[in-house]
Order: sequence, then structure tokens, then C-alpha cells
Amino acid sequence: MQNSIIKTICLLSCLVFSSCEKIDLRSALMSYEKVSERFDQSMEWNTRQGYPKIVTSDDAYKIMVMADSHIGSTENYDLFIKDVLQKKSLAVVMNGDITTGRSEDYNTLSAIRPDKNDIESFLTVGNHDLYFNGWEEFYARFGASVYYFTVKSPLASDLFICLDSGSGTLGEKQMQWLKRILENKRKEYRHCVVFTHVNFFRTRHTGSTNLLVEELHTLMHMFHEYQVNMIITGHDHIKSVEVLGNTTYLTMDALLDGNEQAGYLLLHIDEKELNYTFVNL
Repeated sequence: MQNSIIKTICLLSCLVFSSCEKIDLRSALMSYEKVSERFDQSMEWNTRQGYPKIVTSDDAYKIMVMADSHIGSTENYDLFIKDVLQKKSLAVVMNGDITTGRSEDYNTLSAIRPDKNDIESFLTVGNHDLYFNGWEEFYARFGASVYYFTVKSPLASDLFICLDSGSGTLGEKQMQWLKRILENKRKEYRHCVVFTHVNFFRTRHTGSTNLLVEELHTLMHMFHEYQVNMIITGHDHIKSVEVLGNTTYLTMDALLDGNEQAGYLLLHIDEKELNYTFVNL
């Protein structure tokens, strides 16, 4: 009987479909809101607050992106924010697994998140952000997990879409919302970039998982049809670059303290191109 219980627990820990490589069993067995519920709350937030718009007088600008800091500890996060301010980034995107999901870690993030007067910051949720009732903490502090923001420069406007893949799926409602945004708005913008936590391609043997196969096929077709330039993800903890058609799929190194390859992504947008650089701390 005892062996049966142990086997069941091991099986459950392996079946958690949106885990990074290392995950404690307690968090794996915690339940959290469905992606459809988070989507509904996000749309309510967006209706009240509107979608962020950034206007810059510069023809060229930078956006810096990180993922998988897993706060608690904040050494690498602090170094990242220092770089953000020194390099005069227009905005920063924190692309999931920012925390462990615990309330004390959300308290830490809230305390050290850059002031809006210094720089705009945009957050997406990863699977770890949702553990220990983490969605309640995220939503109370930061709001929507599904939204878009725009940047208008003297030469053109660009579209940046943030998606919630924290449960290992976007879900039907979010997929429909994304299609409407791309159908109705993509043609108005020069560049289009999508941020979401879970990576699209399995580039190495790992315990982490990708999105559902049918969903991936639909998304890739959608990104090709509407000429989405880049998909930026984390989750897998090791950077990779894949190109499919005109879309570049980027996975970032983890910003996690103690990671020898800790780093982030620098986007540079100018009048001609959308470029990226992986930066190691």
C-alpha cells in the first residue's frame, strides 16, 4: 500500500504540465485558477485601466527582457535593473517565473520593482508565479496577465503583446482574443512582438514542457499569417533561437541567482530593423 502511494505521488509530480526543471512537490500539488478565469479577470482589468501606450521622441529605442528570476533572492535581478537604468531602456518586460509564487516573494518584488516614473515595466505570469495562490498576489499588485502595449516613435508605432501561458496552455478564450488583436490591429504597426513564458520548441532533453501541440500549430500559423516578428519566452532556462518563416522564436537564459549563464535579452528597435542581443550578467 505504501509503495502504491509513493508511486502515485511520483506520477502526479511528473504530470504537472507546466513545470520548469526543478519544482518542489508541495507546489506541484497545489491547484490554481484556470487560464480562462485569469483571462476573464485580465479583460476586466483592461476595460478599467486601458492598454498602456508609450510615446518616445527618439527614432530608436531599447526594451530589455528577463525571465525566471524566481525571487526570493534578488542579486541577479538587482544587476538586471541596474543595467536597465544605465542603458536607458524605454521599458522592461519580466517574462514569467519572476517569483516562486509565495506572498513574501511578491512583497519583495513589489518593493524592488522600478518606479513607473523611472521606467515602464510589464509583467507576464509563469507557472511558478501561480503556485501557493500566487495569482491572487500577482493580480492584486500588477493586474492583467493578458494585454498589449504600444510604443509610438516619430517614425512608426510598434505592438507588443503579453500572453498568459502559466498553465501550459493559452486556452480558447485567450486564443480567440489574440486572433482578434492580430486581425484588427497588426496592420497598424511596424513591428509586432509577443511575450509569453512557456517556450515553443524542445531544443534539449528537459523536464519542462511546451504548449499543447495543437495549440502550437495554430499559433505558428497565426504568427506566420499576421507577420509577427518575434516570440520571446523563458521557462527552459537556456537560450535558444529558432526561425520559422519570418518569425524568430527566442528563449532566454534564466536570471536565477546561482545560474552560471544568467542573463537577459536586449531588444533594439530603430527606423530600419528590430534586433536582439543576449546579454550575460
